[in-house]
Amino acid sequence: MGATVMYGSVSVDGFIADEDDQPGALFDWLLGGEVPLDDSGVLTVSRASYDYIRPYWDLIGATVVGRHVFDLTGGWDGTPPGGVDHVVVVTHRPAPEGWDPAAPFHFVDGVEAGVATAHELAGGRLVEVAAGDVGGQALAAGLIDEVRMDLVPLVLGSGKPFFGTAQAQQMLEEPDVVIPAQRVLHLRYRVRR
Repeated sequence: MGATVMYGSVSVDGFIADEDDQPGALFDWLLGGEVPLDDSGVLTVSRASYDYIRPYWDLIGATVVGRHVFDLTGGWDGTPPGGVDHVVVVTHRPAPEGWDPAAPFHFVDGVEAGVATAHELAGGRLVEVAAGDVGGQALAAGLIDEVRMDLVPLVLGSGKPFFGTAQAQQMLEEPDVVIPAQRVLHLRYRVRR
């Protein structure tokens, strides 16, 4: 089974969006570089970011998100982001009315079921869990192997915390990856067991 990774871009004060779900300049590092990150041509990053992010994205077999993120993105119009094969949506509600059942999106109730379903779908590849409430719940439940964050030099002041509303304390190992790049610092921590 592949690793389970909690991932997201985060402000230096620990937020993934403001109170109104607006990321502000959190994703500017994905738009201001010289190297295309994917086939869309929209995402362009520095060479250092590309060399770190592209190989990581290529390892992801499934992504786990909450219903809130799914709704905010409009379900990515039925196409998983970043070339991921499957998206697992943790929700207490069914798929939206009129949703294409052939789209590679899977709606499950509960974070444990979400991570388990993602691992089944990933076929031994890495499972990514979005930062925020779902990621914090997965971390508190002991389901996360490593935490990856793209630390952006931005202070949001308040908003949606990277680790969501999780109340459990969790120790991480020393960072084993620290990569400075244009407008971002890429960090990776293993979860201490």
